[in-house]
Amino acid sequence: MDRVSLIAAAALAMLAPIASAEEPGPSWLDKLRRSQEAVEWSDVAVRHDWRLQERPRDGRCRILDPRDDVVRQGSAADCRAAFAALAADGTIPPLDGPTVIVLHGLGEGRASMRPLADHLRKTLDATVLLFGYASTAAPIEAHGRSLDAVIGGLPPDARLSFVGHSLGNLVVRRWMSLANDRDLARVDRMVMLGPPNRGSELAQRVGGIGMLAALADGAARDLVVDWPQVEPHLAVPPCEFGIVAGGRGDGAGFSPLLDGDDDAVVRVEETKLDGAGDFLLVPVHHAAMLRDQRVKRATEAFLKSGRFAADHDEAVR
Repeated sequence: MDRVSLIAAAALAMLAPIASAEEPGPSWLDKLRRSQEAVEWSDVAVRHDWRLQERPRDGRCRILDPRDDVVRQGSAADCRAAFAALAADGTIPPLDGPTVIVLHGLGEGRASMRPLADHLRKTLDATVLLFGYASTAAPIEAHGRSLDAVIGGLPPDARLSFVGHSLGNLVVRRWMSLANDRDLARVDRMVMLGPPNRGSELAQRVGGIGMLAALADGAARDLVVDWPQVEPHLAVPPCEFGIVAGGRGDGAGFSPLLDGDDDAVVRVEETKLDGAGDFLLVPVHHAAMLRDQRVKRATEAFLKSGRFAADHDEAVR
């Protein structure tokens, strides 16, 4: 394999990490199992940490409790009825007030977003929901429809906001192009963390090598192969939105493989989107931004006020 091929292989690995270091579990084997399941199942209903999920590859459904234990599995109709019964008898607590939906990136699961979600749960007067989707098992289109199902199960008068990391932002933008006017009118704000809004140079390098491009599946294929067809169907958020990008602020970035400033995965220029209400550059790697205190505080601030906090001494606007 030549140097270019090695670079592309490494890029593909960075685009879709297999395991999340943040995911809890009693053993490494349990962590591995949950990490694998995170890219196989998509949420179609979420109430706090209770989830009704569907497996895109075969349509199987299941219900998970807050400990991630399976309490029911079977057909979609059976699981939906069981989920409704658990909500009716009070086992699943009701939702009330504004809701913030948090979305992970490619190859990750809900656990990767817990550090940020935990911060928001402590600092916001809102219900914070983690939305999980089978990123490598289905395209962005399917994930947008799964998100639509989740939103359809929320109280119809609840105000909505979103926080997305990486690919999660494209899932929200796809949902926004599918959503009805009533649901779009419910959206207050959105924070985009490391979003590949203009595509991904890293993904395009992978797409330039036939063997690796052929291996790309689900949403990874949308970035690697089908981006020209996918991008026109991503809406510009019709709400206030802000973008947090990772980079050194020196025009070189963290990766010598990418042109310009970058967070080692996404170039700063790729994060930008016309209409953003605020933009923040933080010297942090792509995955590490989810645990970064500056990013946590900035996300909190934007959701509260529509502006990023000005107290990030190391951040560059």
